[in-house]
Amino acid sequence: MSSYPDYSCSLPWHCTATDNEPVRALAARPIHNQPPGKENNMNNCCSTDKQEYDLAVIGAGSAGFSAAITAAEQGARVALIGKGMIGGTCVNVGCVPSKTMIRAAEAVHGAAGAARFPGLSGNAHVADWQSLIKAKEDLVSGLRQKKYIDLLPEYDGIDYLEGDVIFNDTGLLLDGKKLVARKTIIATGTSPSFPDIPGIENVPCLTSTTALELDQQPRSLLVIGGGYIGCELAQMFARLGSSVTLVTRSRLLPEAEPEIAASLTQELRNEGVSVRTGLTYERVERKNDKTELTINVDGQAEVLSAEHILVTTGRKPNTNGLGLETAGIEVNSNGGIVVDAYMRTTRPDVYAAGDVTGRDQFVYMAAYGAKLAALNAYNHDERTYDNTTMPWIVFTDPQVAGVGLSEVQAQKRGFVVKTSVVPLDQVPRSLAAHDTRGLIKLIADEATDRLLGAQILAPEGCDSIQTMVIALRFGMTAKELGDTIFPYLTTVEGLKLAAQGFGKDVAKLSCCAG
Repeated sequence: MSSYPDYSCSLPWHCTATDNEPVRALAARPIHNQPPGKENNMNNCCSTDKQEYDLAVIGAGSAGFSAAITAAEQGARVALIGKGMIGGTCVNVGCVPSKTMIRAAEAVHGAAGAARFPGLSGNAHVADWQSLIKAKEDLVSGLRQKKYIDLLPEYDGIDYLEGDVIFNDTGLLLDGKKLVARKTIIATGTSPSFPDIPGIENVPCLTSTTALELDQQPRSLLVIGGGYIGCELAQMFARLGSSVTLVTRSRLLPEAEPEIAASLTQELRNEGVSVRTGLTYERVERKNDKTELTINVDGQAEVLSAEHILVTTGRKPNTNGLGLETAGIEVNSNGGIVVDAYMRTTRPDVYAAGDVTGRDQFVYMAAYGAKLAALNAYNHDERTYDNTTMPWIVFTDPQVAGVGLSEVQAQKRGFVVKTSVVPLDQVPRSLAAHDTRGLIKLIADEATDRLLGAQILAPEGCDSIQTMVIALRFGMTAKELGDTIFPYLTTVEGLKLAAQGFGKDVAKLSCCAG
């Protein structure tokens, strides 16, 4: 049985082959050239008279839909195979529900933050937790309907099928029936993983999914894991009124620049989150309606307790039960499917894309990789995966965003680097907002002045990073970025100041100077 998430949901259709014959592939015929029609409707989206497929896509999340739509637009007949709730992680249990809850928490925090302006005061609190959760669920169901379910009838070439998929020596089995497709794309995503802590298997633990489904606001919460999910949810629950302790073996956001991580750590502590770093986990147990985590710091054991424990220590690819070993499809040490630059697996005519590959686990990269896989499947593997200017973001407050190489990464690649770090108290927008939390760091090649990377910690950092994506994509130098005209009193203007900071003290510039 496949291990990709089996969410309980009643869809308006269930599509499987209904006869005893195998679903046959288009072994000898060319790909369809006709454009996808819009005359199809929900009643025939999965009609069993269409039993031959150019492409089988396993997984009906963001990556799966991207691959299926791309192939259908090429004229292919596609079997899009899902199981349970359509739409995958992002819309159902990931990006969408978490970000709307984070915004709600920002509204609560922002009211109290009015006091940073002289003469203002404000207060907000959670008045009805159930209503807040219902609003989140309504948003999720609406987007799932609009962006997934309602899209299927628009593509005549896509049949949505449901069931368990497994590879065998010759091809695919769907619920035990043979399904032969010319090409296959695996896009089954990931699920939460749990750390190896003694006793954790005997304790009820929340995940990023179930934490957002609680019918009662938690009084106290112990968050294990200091990656982006742990940081986002720890701050969110704290702002909504829960007592939160965040623990991690190393430091927060270990892939971020040390200056960024240190500043974010302090900001979370300023908001009342107890952040504990540089420790080891000894055991977890349930006592007296609370969960206890024993940690060890510098050889000293300490017990932390909370009403709930939330595990945010990463995700594992959904590959169990797919028969990958039998099919000769290689996986790496983390369980991710190994692919080359063309998204090809180690089995001919089988591709993989999205989080199941174990890399670049962002929904936009999943969709991008799946699109490439679909195009390559029918265009002689012409396009290569390129993540050199991939932006990454963390929806804490201040937000964290980055693109390109970090200082350490650049040095490991042989660059002699120079850096510029500008605190937000040098950015006029931040001064006007009475909110100078954060900084901007740029990395450049000393020899050529070419920009290599950037990281931002700022209230609008996630929106500002795209300017650096473009700068890196087109090979701009620090001087060229510093000479570029930016609008005044914007956060993104901080990038111009940071670029100028390579050669001058920006504290000595007047407003709009340079």
